[in-house]
Amino acid sequence: MRILIVEDETLIARDLAAALTAAGYVAEVEADGEEAWFKGSTEAYAAIILDLGLPAVDGLTILKRWRQEGVSTPVLILTARGSWVERVDGIDAGADDYLAKPFRIEEVLARLRALLRRASGRAEPQITVGSVTLDPRTREVTVNGTPSSLTPLEFRLLNYLFHNRGRAVSQLELSDALYSHDHERDSNAIEALVGRVRRKLKADVIETRRGFGYIVNIQPK
Repeated sequence: MRILIVEDETLIARDLAAALTAAGYVAEVEADGEEAWFKGSTEAYAAIILDLGLPAVDGLTILKRWRQEGVSTPVLILTARGSWVERVDGIDAGADDYLAKPFRIEEVLARLRALLRRASGRAEPQITVGSVTLDPRTREVTVNGTPSSLTPLEFRLLNYLFHNRGRAVSQLELSDALYSHDHERDSNAIEALVGRVRRKLKADVIETRRGFGYIVNIQPK
């Protein structure tokens, strides 16, 4: 899953990106407010981590623009502005959650997981489809209770499909979700990746919809 980090403090942005990458996300960092607004408006992200204290265009203005444009991407605000009035302003502007600086990376990750759960319409931390259970917290996948050894990229693929279960996901959408913007992409890479995951799981949870992409049915056959 691609996460956009909008943060102009280099050390904080670097630490966040490293933590998100280690947690299995594709992290992209943007320090410029106008560029962040454009990316959030035109590209598909699973969530956005947004600092309010940006130069030129502040984060609250960017957030209001996104919501006025109909951008529904979950947004977690990170800011040094910690008063209750500012938190209310952020939530009223369309933020989904608010975390004041200084913060613990572990809490950022926990809040991000909660945003993604709510965005996919579920409350429980684990996702189970048929015999397959995926835990975003531990990045573990089990089949009938037995651990399945997936690579980080294979896990990201399954994680994205499980979070979007019940609808067909195109190869282009999967490619955008799994790889960074500047990654050189092979047109057959997604098909090969899906094939590897299917072989490892040995469970019929990923269905191919010709002309549409791949779908994880909520109640697999």
